[in-house]
Amino acid sequence: MKKKHPFAAAQPLHNKTHRLPKRTGRILIGILLVSFVIYWIVCYFLVSLALVPSFMEKTEVFESVTDSSIEALVQTSDIQNNRSAAIDETKEWLKTVRAEKLSVTTADGYRLIGVAFAPNDANSTRQDSSLQADDAFQQSDSRWALLLHGYTGWKEELYPLAYRYVQEGYHVLVPDMRCSGESEGDFIGMGWTDRLDNLLWLSEITSRSPNGSIVIHGQSMGASCALMMSGEPLPSQVRAIISDCAYTDAYQMFAKQMKDWFSLPSFPILDSMNLMLQLRGGYDLKDASALESVKKTRLPVLIIHGADDHMVPLQMAHQLYEAAGGPKELLIVPGAGHAQAPDKDPETYYRTVFSFLRQYE
Repeated sequence: MKKKHPFAAAQPLHNKTHRLPKRTGRILIGILLVSFVIYWIVCYFLVSLALVPSFMEKTEVFESVTDSSIEALVQTSDIQNNRSAAIDETKEWLKTVRAEKLSVTTADGYRLIGVAFAPNDANSTRQDSSLQADDAFQQSDSRWALLLHGYTGWKEELYPLAYRYVQEGYHVLVPDMRCSGESEGDFIGMGWTDRLDNLLWLSEITSRSPNGSIVIHGQSMGASCALMMSGEPLPSQVRAIISDCAYTDAYQMFAKQMKDWFSLPSFPILDSMNLMLQLRGGYDLKDASALESVKKTRLPVLIIHGADDHMVPLQMAHQLYEAAGGPKELLIVPGAGHAQAPDKDPETYYRTVFSFLRQYE
């Protein structure tokens, strides 16, 4: 009879211990795969939270971000009083101003909405508040201002600015940029997709006033968009750009806001979000650079910024001013927070804007 090896009985135990590392490896791979999926779900969520208004409004985070943005503003009585006075004046003006609602369709099929205002003739007023078209919008040599709102904003926020331009004899066009207000869209464009959309509005203006002149005046994201537009071939009627509290580029702004809003590090999440945005929204945050665009322009540029802006750092205004390739001026308003310059010191703000524009009409 053949004898068994004295250690043969221990063989099954040896096989079990040999299989343990393989089982552990499979578990680790499973954990890594689940973590990978969760990470990209979080990135998907953050992109929607930052750039899809309909999604933002459904979350408590949106309220928190809104509250923190308000808290970052300068809260002084002069700013509040000037703001209230501007709103009251604008409400009265809207009762009689001639206005026309317009629309354009983007290359990717979205319908954008804007409102145009015309100066009233001395002997002509409108007695109702409905939006109507008339010959006032077809004058071939009119001066026009295209006004661009900020991030998650809408056209009505700029009506006080429109009022001031109309008082100076300008026709004004104030659009809702894509995915904002009444305009359609999938993602907020951070100025980059908007720069091309707004070329449609410039075409609308030049078709009405082929011998006229145009100034592009933006606030916050709208200001960055105006500067991004300056790097594109623009109609010859565009004479100047006014940039109020613009950021240098969208990528840097998101790096800052991820920490301020979500208490998250920008690396590596922001690059992953940016990749997700390219797949879903079709653009790259790193391309959305007002700083690179303004280097290309020879248009006159007025850079305005609040000295106490805690949302868009004051340093960005200096960087944009230094980069601008054409005639340029810089106005820093002491005591003003983000987009508060016209409310902190309206006299200096509007005097500077219109004296700057008179040089290039």
